[in-house]
Amino acid sequence: MIRVFLVDDHSVVRRGIAQLLDAEDGFEVVGESGAVRGTRGRVAATRPDVVVLDIRLPDGSGVDLCRSIRSEFPGIRCLMLTAFDDDAASAASVLAGASGYVLKTIRGTSLIDAIHQVASGADVMPQAVTDRVRAGLSARASRAPVREEPLTLRERQILQLISAGLTNRQIGDRLGLAEKTVKNYVSGLLAKLGMQRRTQAAVYGAADRAGHALDRAGM
Repeated sequence: MIRVFLVDDHSVVRRGIAQLLDAEDGFEVVGESGAVRGTRGRVAATRPDVVVLDIRLPDGSGVDLCRSIRSEFPGIRCLMLTAFDDDAASAASVLAGASGYVLKTIRGTSLIDAIHQVASGADVMPQAVTDRVRAGLSARASRAPVREEPLTLRERQILQLISAGLTNRQIGDRLGLAEKTVKNYVSGLLAKLGMQRRTQAAVYGAADRAGHALDRAGM
């Protein structure tokens, strides 16, 4: 059973998706919200497998909400659902740790399939969005100096978690390291990559993650 939480400010949209999922075997809608406020607490209480959320909410950004959910509950996957085909929003969703980005024009059967894939650990994006995100992130990452020293396994793990939006403390909790130790690893990682800012590493890591995901999908 795939447990789904819905976040959209339009009750008609939430009701339509809920009815769609209720008609399918293997899905359960465990909660709904129409705004950023209060959603994280409800997600914490219901612990869904997938949160389907709109990018634009009346009191904030769905992308920021995605980042918050992914940081606090790494096992919960997020699928962004939006009416706007926006390059910046799609790239921001990747950086926030979303597993997918689909438009509200998507067919019901395709949405069900997307939720199922996201729940299973796959990354789902329309081909056009994927092409733009990969091109944009790769172009930004390519401007970073080529590292001469290979990253260690621990550095690669930390880079992945940085690109998922986790703080040093959260990375330490995840990897069983002291926060100060993580800070030292981050400093060494940035030095190897020839970068000065954490956000540069996040973009680099997200581009690398997107590229590997596309390669696995044969795109």
